[in-house]
Amino acid sequence: MDIDASNLNRSLPLRDQIYHKVRGLIVSGQMKPGEAINEMAIAQSLGVSRTPVREAVKRISDEGLVNVFAQTGTFVARISIRDIEEAYVIRNALEMESARRAADKLAPAQAEALEDNIAAHRTAIARGRYSDAIQLDDIFHRTIAEVNGFHMLWRAVDISKAQMDRGRYLAIPKPGYGEQTIQQHQAILKALQRHDGEAAATAMREHLNTSLRNTLEVAAANNAFG
Repeated sequence: MDIDASNLNRSLPLRDQIYHKVRGLIVSGQMKPGEAINEMAIAQSLGVSRTPVREAVKRISDEGLVNVFAQTGTFVARISIRDIEEAYVIRNALEMESARRAADKLAPAQAEALEDNIAAHRTAIARGRYSDAIQLDDIFHRTIAEVNGFHMLWRAVDISKAQMDRGRYLAIPKPGYGEQTIQQHQAILKALQRHDGEAAATAMREHLNTSLRNTLEVAAANNAFG
């Protein structure tokens, strides 16, 4: 398994960096459901001992992204419908309230940052840079949470949505999906700029409902469910 070690900072905890690298490969679909995870091969590829790799894989296993079978090995888990639906429930509850509260607090500079984000997101979709588009999507949602000063809220969402993200990477190349996301982000932003908390919460719910529906449809079509 060849994993890029060029940006590995050996002055920082290796297990955290390896966790983000391997988790990113799984979530983005570069490591496929059912694919074996060879801890020794990862360690050799990164030029590290096996210990931080084992710790990183254990953390990923705790999130349900890999399955560990005694005497058999460790494998990338198939996408779980239950986990996707659970992530949606968490996101819906937290992000609707986040949008509702942000409507009273949005400053002009924050509104401008969200507008710039939408413009960059549109460019990424038009150029087929889907990984960039998903990162920009996350930044949009995180920025709304940060308008409220809710840093822990986004951490809770980010941890819970790993399975949903796997479906998003499958769904985003679907014609019209990216454009629909951008339109819904614009609706959320317009409600925030009007300082209409209920409209912002409603727009957020509609956006997350669409994301859930598209994720489930595309994951099913790709036979990615466990």
